[in-house]
Amino acid sequence: MFRFVELVKPFMFIMPEVSYPDRRLALRERIMWTFVALLIFLVCSQIPLYGIGKVAGSDPFYWMRAILASNRGTLMELGISPLVTSSMVLQFLSGTKMIHVDQNNRNDRELYHATEKFVALGITAIQAAGYVVSGVYGVPSSLGLTNCLLIVGQHLFGGLIVVLLDEMLTRGYGIGSATNLFIVAHTSEKLVAAAFSPVSIVTSRGLEYEGAVLTFLQYLFTSPAKTVYAFFRTDGPNMTSVLTTSIVAFVVLYFQGYRIEIPVKYQKLRSMETSYPIKLFYTGNTPVVLLSALVSNIYFVSQTLYSNLPSNFFVNLVGQWQSKSGSAKIPVGGFAYWVSPPGSILDFFSDPFHVVFYVVFVLVACTVFAKTWIDVTNSGSREVAKNLKNHNLTMRGYRDTTVVAVLDRYIPTTAALGGFGIGALTLIADFVGCIGSGASVTLAVTITFQYFETIAKETSQYGL
Repeated sequence: MFRFVELVKPFMFIMPEVSYPDRRLALRERIMWTFVALLIFLVCSQIPLYGIGKVAGSDPFYWMRAILASNRGTLMELGISPLVTSSMVLQFLSGTKMIHVDQNNRNDRELYHATEKFVALGITAIQAAGYVVSGVYGVPSSLGLTNCLLIVGQHLFGGLIVVLLDEMLTRGYGIGSATNLFIVAHTSEKLVAAAFSPVSIVTSRGLEYEGAVLTFLQYLFTSPAKTVYAFFRTDGPNMTSVLTTSIVAFVVLYFQGYRIEIPVKYQKLRSMETSYPIKLFYTGNTPVVLLSALVSNIYFVSQTLYSNLPSNFFVNLVGQWQSKSGSAKIPVGGFAYWVSPPGSILDFFSDPFHVVFYVVFVLVACTVFAKTWIDVTNSGSREVAKNLKNHNLTMRGYRDTTVVAVLDRYIPTTAALGGFGIGALTLIADFVGCIGSGASVTLAVTITFQYFETIAKETSQYGL
């Protein structure tokens, strides 16, 4: 029987690969390698692409850069977008049995991971070519064929670095994944800069610090009557945004602790009992990551098409774009506009249908992604029941034959509620004016919490 993943088998020898460690690395070693991966990413985020000169044209990822961990005009221009999109597509195809992969078979797992890498690099090449053709780096005819190919090649190199760093972390050398690590790093950088950047900016009131906290302190010690400007200025980050971002972060952390504890006991040692926790955010930040990947690809395709075919009826249905400031463009029509976040809750009075559509879209998408994800990643009731059985655990007061039915009462509902909840928190963060975007703040907080949980758990079990 033909299988899709077999297509990559003849090409596996040309793909660089990170081998599994020959021993379990100590936690301190894994933390060290995690910081090494982060350092490489940060360095690549500052290396400009050769041959582009001054970055010109529109920016298809302008609104999603905080979530995609990308940096304009550098090797990390595309960030984690190709890797997330590749993972999302293959997980969906595998979960819906459109491609057959036996994750219990080592050869199948290796083929699947190789396919994921090839698809990620393929998406990188397509997005890089789209950037060049749409004139993001200048008119293609002015750049010349050699420069165009060189730019695409640099994007591929950057994409390969992200793939290999993710492979290094997930194969036991580090903690978490590259996607999570880079999202936290990129978002934290923006938050710290918005609050504490010492760079001076020119405003209508004169020279002020870019960082909102420093501006507040500046006025507090020099002209207390003007401290109100630090809270409401519109020509730079303000204290109101800093405070609302902090409040949203604490709210997200609070809901991280919500869980259902299902009592279980060991089959051979009846007197020993424990519990199996089912978190409210059962699928973690996955719904927001998938939603961000979906919207970013809609933006990319829409803006690329509109740049080349602005009068085409079907292209206009997908999205219409208008120049904002500098190289940024905003969606002003079509589907891309309806799935773009409103500027604030006040937009409800000027364009209520857009606000309502966006709210419904985010909540429904996050709920559906959460429900679907437990099926495509084999983390549903049957898989949990099988995992409990493999560890000689059974639910107290129930027979083994009824465990799946009992878990079905909790897991699908919890996953759906968690997806809905994290979507709602993202919307709230958007509407109250958090720094960056609601999705980036929510992701950064949930990922950071997962890192603390992982480190605390491994420290208690294995030490440093």
